[in-house]
Amino acid sequence: MTAELVRGQNHPLPQTRLEVRVSAGEPVVAGATLGDEQGTVRGAEWVAHPAAPQLPGVEVSKQAAADHRLAVDLDALPDGVHRVNVLLALPVGVGGPVRFGALPAPFIVVTGLDGAGIAGYTITDLDSESAVVALELYRRQDVWKVRAVGQGYAGGLAAMLQDQGLPEAAELAARINDAVALGMARSVAQPPPRSGDSGRVRTATAGGSAPAQGGPAAQPSGGAPQPPAQSGGSVNYQHPGRRTTAPPTPAPVAPPAPPGQPAVPVAGDASGWTMDERLYNQVWGMFEDLARTTAAYRSAVDFADSRMEQELDRVLSDPSTRVGPAADSARAEARAKHTQLVEQARVVLDRDVAQLTAEAEVVEPALPPAYARWDNPVWQGYQVPMEMPMALRLGDLHLPESTGLRIPMLLRLPLERGLWIDSGRDGSSDAALLDSAELRRKAMDTAVAHAARLLAVYPAGEFTVHVIDPAGSAASSLAPLTRSGVLREPPAAGAQGVNAVLAGLTQRVDLVQMAIRSGAADALPPDLDTAQQLLIVHDFPHGFDDRAVTQLRYLADEGPAVGVHLMMVADRQDARAYGPVLDPLWRALLRITPVPDDHLADPWVGHAWTYEPSLAPVGSQVLDQVLSQVAQARRAYGN
Repeated sequence: MTAELVRGQNHPLPQTRLEVRVSAGEPVVAGATLGDEQGTVRGAEWVAHPAAPQLPGVEVSKQAAADHRLAVDLDALPDGVHRVNVLLALPVGVGGPVRFGALPAPFIVVTGLDGAGIAGYTITDLDSESAVVALELYRRQDVWKVRAVGQGYAGGLAAMLQDQGLPEAAELAARINDAVALGMARSVAQPPPRSGDSGRVRTATAGGSAPAQGGPAAQPSGGAPQPPAQSGGSVNYQHPGRRTTAPPTPAPVAPPAPPGQPAVPVAGDASGWTMDERLYNQVWGMFEDLARTTAAYRSAVDFADSRMEQELDRVLSDPSTRVGPAADSARAEARAKHTQLVEQARVVLDRDVAQLTAEAEVVEPALPPAYARWDNPVWQGYQVPMEMPMALRLGDLHLPESTGLRIPMLLRLPLERGLWIDSGRDGSSDAALLDSAELRRKAMDTAVAHAARLLAVYPAGEFTVHVIDPAGSAASSLAPLTRSGVLREPPAAGAQGVNAVLAGLTQRVDLVQMAIRSGAADALPPDLDTAQQLLIVHDFPHGFDDRAVTQLRYLADEGPAVGVHLMMVADRQDARAYGPVLDPLWRALLRITPVPDDHLADPWVGHAWTYEPSLAPVGSQVLDQVLSQVAQARRAYGN
């Protein structure tokens, strides 16, 4: 039974291999510091944080998240360590809450590797603090205990680290904040929370592998977090956890399955007021399920590796058993146990992936145009919509353990940040196989496909696309936009064209911001285009002077809030002459690629997901057909 601690209370720890689970409701940074008998942190090498997540005996998450799991092995700590402090801090400079008083009270629980709770603590009475020492694991007379601390710091990470005696506290805090900002920039934005939504339910079955240690698990809503879901639990496609308030029309319900068989998946089996919303929530449920079951598998493999290493170390540490038949037998037994644990975990993962694949096979054909691939037959019956959808598909995501299962990457509308389509060759094996010209062409083709989808899913006249092509080198990629007539102006070329487009959009942002702040939206100029605006920038930074670069940064930061969005097609190496000046620009944009690349992270566990763009099939006329209908509808409505 889990002991519920209050501030200052301690509790003995019955084992040395532990898991510390955090549930905060909003993304927070989790870390740990190692201290001597006086609690002093000797240096940065005794701090585990997202930029350096692993220390001997301690492993923390690599990015900010609403839920965390920290792995602790007290026997593996360096000599001289008597205390382990678990730290929480709010991310800085990412637009989130700036004080814990604005969040639900964080809950933290220490568990064994089997998920059984040992001691839990709800951190209450926080207000202006932006960092807090949550728990302390400490050793006294060779006995380890846990103490509820709850000491907050209004000065943030730097003040907290300085209080623990770290000389370079400010420098380390800045490094941690930079790493967190970079991690959040590459993370797919999680959907806004819905009342009563607790994720999908996993039902316990026999033969489960070890619980995941590297990331959070789905939590029931309300109350204390439960023991981690065993990876042996199969996905329950009834998933009542997705239910919120009852919609006006009932969602499809999966028919009951025969005893011992998984439920038959049904498209739209999720909460929501419309079918589109239910499908959106279902896709995100699949995304989360795959992230968590893969985390459980990877954790089980890590556990098996660690166990085998310990057993082999015990054999080698004793000279009497180091050689001979007994040693050979011990080694063989350790390897056999390792193989058994890994195979058991793989069986469970394969079962979960098979169930998710079955769900994807019924969901994919049911998706509306905004969520569908370009080869989906739904585009053959396309009609210009009368209202904006919840989201649109940017591409597909998959993990190396389940390459055959593609999860649609759905991005909420209106866009909350711009897009950067990376035309560089760094960091991607697929990109390295292409020459620079071919990669740039593919990047622009990707931009045009995304722009076409945005034009197609918005009502007629409510989305306008501008293009900057300084050298005019993207004419072939831009052909679907230019020949259909959906562009109100031809692509801007030359320095004069670049400056004119940027000046017009910058002025629009200024005017709308002033109108909103003064509460005088009706005072906007009558000729102002009130539609959402998308600016496609090709081949940056060629043809851009310092003023144009400043305007681009301004549009990336301020534009999305007033309906002006940026889509950069650029190779960061081409802009290296600007140095760190452009770092805020790249961070403000969601990086995607024209070829498969494993650079995106999920918001729950932080896996590196391989992204593949959503492109029209080679030789298909679907883009031309859809854009022609959009242009025709605009003319009919006088746009």
